[in-house]
Amino acid sequence: MATTTTQLAKYFEAYEAVRAHGLEREPVWLGQLREDGWARFSAKGFPSTHEEDWRFTNLAALAKTPFRRAAKDEFAVSPAQLEPYRVPGAACQLVFVNGHFAPELSDLGNLPEGLLVCSLAKAIDCGREGCAPEGIEQHLGRYADMGRDVFTALNTALWEDGAYLRIHRGVALEQPIHLLYVSAGAGAEIATHPRTLIIAEDASQAAIVEDYVSLGNESAFSNAVTELAAGQDAVISHFLVERENLASYNVSTLRIEQSRGAQVDSHSILLGGGLVRNNVHPVLNGEGAECLINGLFVGAGHQHIDNFMLVEHARPNCNSRQFYNGILADHARGVFHGRIVVHKDAQKTDAKQTNRNLLLSDDARIDTKPQLEIYADDVKCTHGATIGQIDENQLFYLRSRGFALADARNMLLYAFAAECLDRMKEPAARDFAEKLIRERLQELTSAAQSAAQSAAPAATEEVAARNWQELG
Repeated sequence: MATTTTQLAKYFEAYEAVRAHGLEREPVWLGQLREDGWARFSAKGFPSTHEEDWRFTNLAALAKTPFRRAAKDEFAVSPAQLEPYRVPGAACQLVFVNGHFAPELSDLGNLPEGLLVCSLAKAIDCGREGCAPEGIEQHLGRYADMGRDVFTALNTALWEDGAYLRIHRGVALEQPIHLLYVSAGAGAEIATHPRTLIIAEDASQAAIVEDYVSLGNESAFSNAVTELAAGQDAVISHFLVERENLASYNVSTLRIEQSRGAQVDSHSILLGGGLVRNNVHPVLNGEGAECLINGLFVGAGHQHIDNFMLVEHARPNCNSRQFYNGILADHARGVFHGRIVVHKDAQKTDAKQTNRNLLLSDDARIDTKPQLEIYADDVKCTHGATIGQIDENQLFYLRSRGFALADARNMLLYAFAAECLDRMKEPAARDFAEKLIRERLQELTSAAQSAAQSAAPAATEEVAARNWQELG
């Protein structure tokens, strides 16, 4: 899809504004990084369905929408509006409104020792003042690949704020860190580009919940990039929660760099958004590293949810597991494109990939493409995908035990979704995810029941009319 000059205009305006601000406050290396990002995006434009990685997702509507940059403090948000979106039991909660840190809405509380959490823009400003936290220049923009992904390039050019986390060596956090990214358009079509940098030092342990929500029904575009560098023997769980309104576009990219013995779990819970693209790209770059990619996506109406997984095994004796479950109703469409690349030096690789899907209507659709690329000769790799419907025998069994149809359907859907919950180790984050999933599945079954009840009188009238004609 060739992005026209008109389509680029709003993004160029945003780039000029961000660059003008950065000339005074940002280091030279970051300015160069932004220039490289803009050059890549402006030359390439939005991808089309002719590109293999975007074969099942049409971005024409996104490209044509004139999203504009949201200025800091342009839209007011109250603490009461955010109360339903908090994570109970979180160690701290950082809130970003339209891509800008909102300290008055955040709760940093009493941070545990050995944990540094702050606004990424603030950390960059500290660098200008000579007190920058170490590690930003060494990590920011060093993993996410602008050359391969134009959305990463666009984010690199336009990001204004995000979260900076550093978990120091040997520190084990008992409660999750909650990063809440809020889109609040108040009648405007806005684009935000949150940037998150997570540095987990050797032998550290933590869970991070990255959460995207909407206030209001306006269309918004959230283009997020997260870089996670896991040191030796680090144990990290990352949760992506997408629950924006159905007019929203969300493209999120998680790039994970794993050192020797690092264990990283990526959990995606995709429940909202009109068009969602979830990119997860771990590179197992240290011997003995392990990675779990676990996800659940639930779509209804005309939602389009695209999951693109790329797992690179770069060193020997590494293990990876991918488990993604999808539930699609109405006219929703899902995509799972899972790719495992085993490089030449990655002997003794053990990798598994599984995608399971439930289609709840004749019009729902899933495109699934498990893929292996193996360049080593001593590996164990498997992949597979299944597509089905609710088992009528199981449904009949539950109904024969006295359960109403809606309750029986909801139980079976939850059992299917619970496979993903069972792989989540952090209790507070898992409880939070379970609550959201239960609510979403209840919405599906309630909507299906209402539709059936609405259709029932019409069907009865049609049968009665036909019988009358037959008798006459």
